Amino acid sequence: MNIVVDYDFILTNSVKLLVSTVLGALIGAEREYKGRNIGFRTIILITLGSTLFTILSAIAGDQNDPARIAANIVTGVGFLGAGAIFREGASVKGMTTASLIWISAAIGMACGFGQYEFAFLVTATVLFVLLGFASVQKSIDKYSQERVYKISFSKNPDLQKEIENKLKSLKLKGHANKFTKGEEKMEIEYEVRGSESAHIEFITYLYREQFIQQFEV
Repeated sequence: MNIVVDYDFILTNSVKLLVSTVLGALIGAEREYKGRNIGFRTIILITLGSTLFTILSAIAGDQNDPARIAANIVTGVGFLGAGAIFREGASVKGMTTASLIWISAAIGMACGFGQYEFAFLVTATVLFVLLGFASVQKSIDKYSQERVYKISFSKNPDLQKEIENKLKSLKLKGHANKFTKGEEKMEIEYEVRGSESAHIEFITYLYREQFIQQFEV
């Protein structure tokens, strides 16, 4: 039995897998450097897996139906992305990570189809957004931050009004979303949005006032 080895086929697809690995490593290195919950190896495996599925789909005869290939890969990475998103207080965390999972799969697919120019271009754009826009994001966060305050104080409606008046005086936009009343104290959870300096001043106020029994941010 003669086994025919198609070296051109092996070489072509090896290049696709290698390029996919390198591009995934570039994005993964940035995530690892910033200590995010999705790191170096994870991104590589996502791009590599997407490339491999694209190659196997082509071998199976699905070259004329790329939409079907994309739909199944996107569905698969959707489960990974959903697992990366979680809620922490008033904020939703992990959206950037979920987006990176999604775009990394797309880069892997581009490599699988042999579209290296697009794969390199998108990878460069992703790195530019992650690295170049970091300072822009910090500037935005400086003037608009959302935090959750859990404040316990003596059971007195006037004290609640005093806290809310302080929020207004600092130009902080907040609303109470959870009340807990005990025999001697009240606990209210506020979702508050405003500038970083206003939040710092509000925290100083909470430390200073004697009627505030306890608070968490």
